[in-house]
Amino acid sequence: MDDRQQQLSTWLKKALQQADFTLTTASADASFRRYFRVHLDAPYLGHQTLIAMDAPPAQEDCTPFVHIAKLFLDARLNVPQVLAQDLAHGFLLLSDLGDDTYLTQLDSQSAPKLYQDATNALIKMQLASKANVLPVYDEVLLTREMQLFPDWYVAKHLNANLNIAQQAVLKNTFEVLNKNILSQGTVYVHRDYHSRNLMIAPENNPGILDFQDAVYGAISYDLVSLLKDAYISWEEEQIIDWAVRYWQPAKKAGLPVPDDFSEFYRNFEWMGAQRHIKVLGIFARLGYRDGKEAYLKDMPLVMTHLRKVCERYVELRPMLRLLNQLENVKPQEGFTF
Repeated sequence: MDDRQQQLSTWLKKALQQADFTLTTASADASFRRYFRVHLDAPYLGHQTLIAMDAPPAQEDCTPFVHIAKLFLDARLNVPQVLAQDLAHGFLLLSDLGDDTYLTQLDSQSAPKLYQDATNALIKMQLASKANVLPVYDEVLLTREMQLFPDWYVAKHLNANLNIAQQAVLKNTFEVLNKNILSQGTVYVHRDYHSRNLMIAPENNPGILDFQDAVYGAISYDLVSLLKDAYISWEEEQIIDWAVRYWQPAKKAGLPVPDDFSEFYRNFEWMGAQRHIKVLGIFARLGYRDGKEAYLKDMPLVMTHLRKVCERYVELRPMLRLLNQLENVKPQEGFTF
């Protein structure tokens, strides 16, 4: 048991009013946070197990998690309840949403119902949106995220340097994407609404985790996270079908989506391009800086997502040519819309 875990155990003893418990590792995410499952000898507030979050204050701030958990609970979403907190030391005690992720359960039979539940919850979250509550997903943040691509994917993963012309292509691509993204309707954005952060729940499915980085931004973002996931892939016809099944009730509910589905789907794809560019950079950084090499094997699927978008739209063709140059891929003919 390391020092942090020892401190956590001492705090839990007080928070649980001296109840007996044992700890097992629940998960570690892509940050410095760790999660432990608290197994109680006797139920506490009706719970047999709980989750303890260890977020070292030097690297992590629990305050947004606590704030957004309340925000989403008030919207009647299935997120962990914060039962005890020590923000100064980076400890939280949470209700336990189990360990059955969407990713472990998704297949062709289960997917329609699971994605329907996820899009229903997404609409519920978006309908609760208010301006000036969460940080704005602005051009500075969008660009800073995409800058991870040249800094980590190109420089570290490919061990390449961009020449002046290639840098210009990247800069222009970022500007083109940002212009579209910043023109979209704005709502609460979870920012990691995908199969590893959605939990199978017997009631009010899905359970929703890892929302502490939520912002106020483009309405298409979370649907992209869900349907163009970095960890599981679907045929495009299926993605379009699920996108329609989100867009129709979203429009009916009065959410700020375009009246025309083709315009919405274009926004969805361009938002996806920003996310794919960012994720490639994040996964490279996790692999090479943080020693989490498992993320490197997820990069090819993300690159496939990015290439498909860049093949389709003439404005993104320069980015496709840049990817081909960087990875020595022979160009293929595709369709443009």
